Amino acid sequence: DIGIVINDFILLNKPARKARTREALLVKYIFYNHPMFASYREKIIELPNTSHYFLLPKDGDDKKVTLEGGDIMVVTKDHLLIGISERTTMEAAHQCINLLFEKNVVKKITVVKIPKKRDYMHIDTIFTQVKRNVWVLLGTFSKKAIKMEDADDVQRVLEGTKKEDKIRITQFRKKDPSQPVYFDNLEELLADISKHDLKSEEKVRFIYSGNNEFPYDAREQWTDSCNLLALKEGVVLGYDRNDKTVEAFREAGFDVIHAHDLVAQLELGEIKPDDMKNTLITMPSAELSRARGGFHCMSMPLMREEL
Repeated sequence: DIGIVINDFILLNKPARKARTREALLVKYIFYNHPMFASYREKIIELPNTSHYFLLPKDGDDKKVTLEGGDIMVVTKDHLLIGISERTTMEAAHQCINLLFEKNVVKKITVVKIPKKRDYMHIDTIFTQVKRNVWVLLGTFSKKAIKMEDADDVQRVLEGTKKEDKIRITQFRKKDPSQPVYFDNLEELLADISKHDLKSEEKVRFIYSGNNEFPYDAREQWTDSCNLLALKEGVVLGYDRNDKTVEAFREAGFDVIHAHDLVAQLELGEIKPDDMKNTLITMPSAELSRARGGFHCMSMPLMREEL
């Protein structure tokens, strides 16, 4: 979370919690002052705070500027996803869009606004990419689940929620930001990315947290079943504790191997990294998952191979 590399630029984070402000400050001074980064200083993007932001009341939090790495996804070199969540504000997303378009960093930015809940701290806690046409997703945000909830007007009125409070997806294009495109749900957005951005000709598939079974779906999402890191197309890292999600990967045709066994086979030459495909690599998680961090959360890609 110290920053996000977007093509040849780096976007500095502005953490939402006080515990991480020193870390962000140290990183900022390193990037701006260390001789190693002297030739890259024009490529550093920092979001300014709004005027008098520290005087805003509690209900003015959206005007504050906080941005965390889990809410930024580089899906292609020209398309970026920005989450508005418990940790990243609307003002931060607004500034990101303006600065990234102004500096010609990307051509398209999609803003995904999700409920402000600890359960969904960042957008990468509810979905991540597995390969061109495969995504792992929390079933709560599937097209079917949202349609069912929208149909229950009585429940929505009693809870005091609106349809747009669930999730809102807006896509902006650099050539004409005044004409945004809207998506009704995450599956629609991710399918569009697979087909049009990644040029996949295969059917778009979704693997659901906990195999979309109650109560495993929400339980395993809490321990980062959706927070996977793709090492190459179709080869992802995840936690071994999410049994139902592992089962869903097997049902989708993926091999599942524990990291310990994989390392042993790699050392013996029984498996070659270049030959691996459609594989979920599982790792121990008893301690790591307690801090609500999966492999996508704990990584900072510096270079990405274009699909």
